[in-house]
Amino acid sequence: MPRQFRLPLHAPPRWDRESFVSSPTNVDALDALDAWPAWPEGRLALVGPAGTGKTHLARDWARAHEAVVIEAASTGNKPLDLAALRGRPLLVEDADRRASFSGEGGDTVDDETLFHLINMAGVDGGSLLLTGRLAPIAWEAAVPDLRSRLNALPVARIEEPDDVVLAAVLRRGFEAAGIRPAADLYPYLMARLPRSAPAALAAVAALDEASIDQGREVNKALALAVLAFGEDDGEDGDDEV
Repeated sequence: MPRQFRLPLHAPPRWDRESFVSSPTNVDALDALDAWPAWPEGRLALVGPAGTGKTHLARDWARAHEAVVIEAASTGNKPLDLAALRGRPLLVEDADRRASFSGEGGDTVDDETLFHLINMAGVDGGSLLLTGRLAPIAWEAAVPDLRSRLNALPVARIEEPDDVVLAAVLRRGFEAAGIRPAADLYPYLMARLPRSAPAALAAVAALDEASIDQGREVNKALALAVLAFGEDDGEDGDDEV
């Protein structure tokens, strides 16, 4: 029976700009990040679907400017020392998935904290980069003053992957797994996979597992057997196994 996609295990990531593939889907976001420190009031929201490179670009920006990195979706952390963060470049990852209030877990970024972080941006040389899957206007906000701040944030958007980006995601996934697939596997997969980076990485993981389990080459024949593409024209049935 063909396997269904599963989420892959990720290799240690690289966050440098040199390993990021630019395309029309992300060039506006690149330009917006490179405009720092001339962001309006020192603020920018970087948004886009999962797996499109938000964290890659955000972490590269944070490294280049020695920014403090804050994981908004993390729980059980101590409250932020806002006074110590004043005047510094800040990166708040997954700001759209933060807790709306600080509960017993001591969440790092609740609504009140995010409100203060946004107000601090642009003061004493400080700046704030926020990442999320949706534009800030769609983020939940229980604090009315935060709602108005989110609605006013400038936004840099990364779109769904095009062929250039999807090919790069596949290539890096195979490289991380130590696989050298036949060159014709790339266009074969790109023509059939959902247009998302998580789907591409899931396909790589499934092919890697099947190749090890079955002792087979990673090629179109294996992809057809493992990924349930449902080929019905038979043109790929002659691949050597």
